[in-house]
Amino acid sequence: MTRKIQTLNAISKKGLSRLPESYAVSNDGTDPDAILVRSQVMHELPIPASVMAIGRAGAGTNNIPIKAMSERGIIVFNAPGANANAVKELVIAGMLMGTRNLFPAISFVGGLQGDDESLHKQVEAGKKHFVGHELSGSTLGIIGLGAIGSMLADAAIQLGMHVIGLDPEITVDAAWRLPSQVKKAVSVDDLVKRVDFISLHLPMLPSTKDLINAERVKLMKKGCILLNFARDGIVNEQAVLDGLNEGRLHAYICDFPSNLLRQHPRFVALPHLGASTEEAEENCAIMVADQVADYLENGNILNSVNFPNIAMPRESAFRLAIANANVPNMLGQISTTLAEAGLNIQNMVNKSRGDLAFTLVDVGSAVPQAVIDKLSAISGVLRVRYLPV
Repeated sequence: MTRKIQTLNAISKKGLSRLPESYAVSNDGTDPDAILVRSQVMHELPIPASVMAIGRAGAGTNNIPIKAMSERGIIVFNAPGANANAVKELVIAGMLMGTRNLFPAISFVGGLQGDDESLHKQVEAGKKHFVGHELSGSTLGIIGLGAIGSMLADAAIQLGMHVIGLDPEITVDAAWRLPSQVKKAVSVDDLVKRVDFISLHLPMLPSTKDLINAERVKLMKKGCILLNFARDGIVNEQAVLDGLNEGRLHAYICDFPSNLLRQHPRFVALPHLGASTEEAEENCAIMVADQVADYLENGNILNSVNFPNIAMPRESAFRLAIANANVPNMLGQISTTLAEAGLNIQNMVNKSRGDLAFTLVDVGSAVPQAVIDKLSAISGVLRVRYLPV
């Protein structure tokens, strides 16, 4: 079946090549079946009624109106972990920049004047101002132990660092990935007191806003280095500025330029480079293209931010994929409607996530449009898709 995919940003060709050959990909298509996006803010964009899925070629989905899409039964996918290695490497670079005072040292050399002999003398005289510390033997605190946090923990241990971690929401899969040497903190306050570096890997939520605030900066060890390659709102900038000025914080290194901080000599801001490698962009695009295609063709869901993961091997050529509210008797109403139409259920799977749920049903014969319409009319059903092969 020919399906239309709209791209709102430049999506890696390697990712787009994973879509079936019958798919038509365009950046200005009408009535698309799905949208692939990277950074384009979609909150004010009109989303056509034809859209069944949105794939974010990256981890964060702040640029997508999740609640509105959920109400319409539109599945929003992301690519968790696809850029984890890129971010991990950038954090390590940030730790080195901070602890070895590389940024002020580079600025010092850039401001030197004179002939080579004079430069050498100035360098020898000035290098004592940039004496730093080695990573080995230092302690890294990681708040957020998902794909990035666990990879960072492993890399830090390989560099001879001690690692203390905290993640109240850690998943079973993430816990399995975590190196056994990682020590557990009991709270954010406990962690910040014990470490030389703090690296943040959390989503921006009401509960994480200003997670690093004035009170927690005061708890930090003198000379602590803070790294934030997650979301800017997690860190209170005024608290960080005060900490830098007081010497409590040695450096703040992040992906979020700020007018309040950018003139400070020990503030290093990068232009949001966390996932800006060819490999990360390709990995994100490949992952999200595979997920969107599998959903469009089979109704399977993997790595959705609003609906539950669900997958079912096909047991017939006639499948229904139903997005619905998580309410009592939904499966009973679906089963009754199919039975009244003389359709035999060969397999059915239902998964829920909060207020939302998703149902896959394989039946033994073709599903008439009248049955699809009747299913769609059930209170709480958000969208019904018929996926014959």
